Amino acid sequence: PQYQEQGAMEQNPFEVLDEAGVGFLMDHAIKQARAFCPDLPIGICGEHGGYPNSFPFFKRIGLSKVSCSVNRVPVARLAAARAALSET
Repeated sequence: PQYQEQGAMEQNPFEVLDEAGVGFLMDHAIKQARAFCPDLPIGICGEHGGYPNSFPFFKRIGLSKVSCSVNRVPVARLAAARAALSET
């Protein structure tokens, strides 16, 4: 919360993934890993994995697994379904 209170970040970096920074690095790492092992399962774990607005990004970069705290599971499942349907 201090990041937000001081105006350094709009959202809590421990809950919301910074797609331009950390997300860029994740995308690059996934592409490099899949160049050697196309079927490699790659996922995210933690509160970031339960943030519903990140699911389209997770799908776009090719994550195959998502893990989050139990209280975020229902929302995460709905967000994953919406991301999957948005492509069809």
